[in-house]
Amino acid sequence: MWHVLTSDQELLRDTTARFLGDHVPLSRQRKDLRHDPAGFDPAYWRSGAELGWTMLLVSEDDGGGSVSGRGAVDLALIAYEFGRNAAPGPLVDCNVVASALSGQAGDLQRGVLGDVLTGGVIATSVLGHAPWQNPGEAAITIRKDGEDLVIDGTLRPVESAKQAGYFLVTGRSDSGMTQVLVPADAPGVTVTALKGIDVTRRFGAVSFDGVRAPASALIGEYGQAGAQVSRQVENAAVMLTAEAVGAMDMAFAMTLDWAFDRYTFGRALASYQALKHRFADMKSWLEGSHAIADAAAEAVADRTASATEKASAAKSYIGEQGPELAQDCVQLHGGIGVTYEHDLHFFLRRVSLNRLLYGTPADHRRLLAKIQIEKEAAA
Repeated sequence: MWHVLTSDQELLRDTTARFLGDHVPLSRQRKDLRHDPAGFDPAYWRSGAELGWTMLLVSEDDGGGSVSGRGAVDLALIAYEFGRNAAPGPLVDCNVVASALSGQAGDLQRGVLGDVLTGGVIATSVLGHAPWQNPGEAAITIRKDGEDLVIDGTLRPVESAKQAGYFLVTGRSDSGMTQVLVPADAPGVTVTALKGIDVTRRFGAVSFDGVRAPASALIGEYGQAGAQVSRQVENAAVMLTAEAVGAMDMAFAMTLDWAFDRYTFGRALASYQALKHRFADMKSWLEGSHAIADAAAEAVADRTASATEKASAAKSYIGEQGPELAQDCVQLHGGIGVTYEHDLHFFLRRVSLNRLLYGTPADHRRLLAKIQIEKEAAA
């Protein structure tokens, strides 16, 4: 990332980079973690929580805090290193849930938040109704039935669904968006493992069949969760784009080194004009991705009026350019680029999957159009 960093931010980023390099190198992910049911060792995630991975969007009163006072920027630094190392772990979802629980007064919410902060519990987001969707497009509905809330619907993919202890469920109610915190073992909850393209991240489909939750499990007000869901999507977009930029950086650097080291007909591969033009295109996509990811992180951290637009613009742009760059890197490597033993596929997998999570580029362009229409109508 190109943020101007304080010494504390430099320490946070460097510590994370060293930790990931020591504990989850690509060689270990390729051989051992590939077959792990969770994709990572629980002790690894608890140690990461001790380094501050899960606390940066949580207020100090709730046991969190960030090193710079700009949690989204600090978290983007960690996500960037996750991308550079193609690291496992539900970084995005645990932080989305932690930010949602911060400031909540209920015993359930405070108890789960404490466990998420220590890394002892995985909590993941089930975004059954998103800001870019119309009411009839919601995958999950939440309605009142006496003193209880009843949840129905299915959503896929959900990260670490099989490992999660709690789900932050977002659904459509008669009066708007509603969020409820649901234990993963609640009656009526079914989790089905899915096959994914990422080597170390695990996803599942989560179904709710008449699942009942008490009103005390509400996050915010019934039917009034639209603003908080938008903030959660902004934070998720910041993390996913920062992670994608880290992966793009590594893929590009790896390919550039290869092109200068690889000789054909007595010349370095990088010396051919046609390839120089391709590298120039890739470099422009990479620089643009750095700039827009940083702008989104800073806008979300400062809660500016344009935060939603910048986060969606970053998610849309990087969602298109990231896979394009990574695919070019694979092609420029030739036959070796498509072998499992080469490291390049880890970064292609990461940017390709991040493109789809918390809204595709098309979804975020749709949200941007919706915002513009609302502005013009209000003018």
